[in-house]
Amino acid sequence: MVCVIGEALIDLVLAAPAVDESGTDGYLAHPGGSPYNVAIGLARLGQPTRLLARLSADAFGRQLRAHAEANQVDLSLAVAATEPSTLAVVNLDAQRNATYDFYRNGTADWQWTPAELARIPDDAGWLHTGSLASWTEPGASVIEARLSELRSSCLISYDPNIRPLLLADHDQAITRVERLVGLADVVKVSAEDLAWLYPGKAIDDLLDTWRKRGPALVVVTDGGRGAHLLAERPLTVPAVPVPIVDTVGAGDAFMAGLINALARDGALTRGQASLSDEAALTAVAEAALVAALTCARAGANPPTALELAAAR
Repeated sequence: MVCVIGEALIDLVLAAPAVDESGTDGYLAHPGGSPYNVAIGLARLGQPTRLLARLSADAFGRQLRAHAEANQVDLSLAVAATEPSTLAVVNLDAQRNATYDFYRNGTADWQWTPAELARIPDDAGWLHTGSLASWTEPGASVIEARLSELRSSCLISYDPNIRPLLLADHDQAITRVERLVGLADVVKVSAEDLAWLYPGKAIDDLLDTWRKRGPALVVVTDGGRGAHLLAERPLTVPAVPVPIVDTVGAGDAFMAGLINALARDGALTRGQASLSDEAALTAVAEAALVAALTCARAGANPPTALELAAAR
């Protein structure tokens, strides 16, 4: 069982023009949030998955809950929150790459308490976290503390999923990200995230630096240039060529594919110092295919296990 910790929010995506009688543009509400997307992706791939999220009782929160349940995500650890749901307005550029504006002040996703996170059992198995919940206070420090408590008994994966507009203090962001890298067994990060964190630094150097902090596997996703990884030695897995509809949820689909492959194959155990290049390449190649299938259709819509098998 994989337990995913983090935000579940609503993506507001601009619909086709003139969707109502007034002739004005409108937005469609889609369930989203990086950890939420990872949980959905894992469940669709057949991996038993629990989502520890703070789900609001408002209409958006009910939509998030219903979508997760429809995808067989276990919500037994989720928190019934009284605060409103977080909103993200999604903008797509000419290349269909997504950027986000967030409405998050006082919303449900960041109000974690130690008691809520104590719901995670000591034998949870695999824990995944990252994105806004891992660096948005007051909840981020509570999540980090619980991960520290559980790292001796659970495997941990982490994706910082940086949003520069939400991180006012660059040095503080680096410090927090590096602490979480040090708690993790598997780390996935985008090349864009690394460029913001460490301007001008080479990816190979950063792979080595982060690998020495403790993870058995570090992966850098780099768009059409593929995925760079370091387990035993630096390697690159090429991107899978597909017609791009948009890139919404691609990184989360990659993360889900990576966790699923490693967990399914039993490639990692807690405290394992390194992962073989063969096991790492197999998992990263599968993750790249999962991400490509997601890019080939609109929105954060990761493939099922059957769709992945057919694509192979």
